Order: sequence, then C-alpha cells, then structure tokens
Amino acid sequence: MDKPAYKIESSHRIIATLPRSPVYNGELLADRDLAVSLAAKCMTDPPGGLVRVIYVPTGEIVYSKTSEWGTPG
Repeated sequence: MDKPAYKIESSHRIIATLPRSPVYNGELLADRDLAVSLAAKCMTDPPGGLVRVIYVPTGEIVYSKTSEWGTPG
C-alpha cells in the first residue's frame, strides 16, 4: 500500500456529506482521486470555510473549494 501523501484540511470543522465516509480535518490518504472526491463532497461548520487537498511531500495545493450549504428547496 502506498504511503499517505494527500491531506484534506480546513480552518473550520469538516462535515462529511457522504454516508459512511467520515472525513476528518488533517485526514491523510494515499490516493489523490479519492482525496479530491471526498473533499469535494465536504462542507464546513460554519459555512464558507475553505476545504483543500494538499500534496504533503511538496505542500502543493491540488484542490481547493469554498464550502457552502445547499439552499432548501
């Protein structure tokens, strides 16, 4: 198994929106595609926080988004 190299992070608390897929701030994953997919589905509490995936060996930000809550409807 590959050494974890991608970190999901935010300055706010991360809330996972996918069932049975808890994501924690500072979560380390070995697969870039999985890290980006999970980060894309995350929200923050409070809303508006930045969620990003960092390639740990270089510090490069490989994915970044501003978390927003969906509107009721």
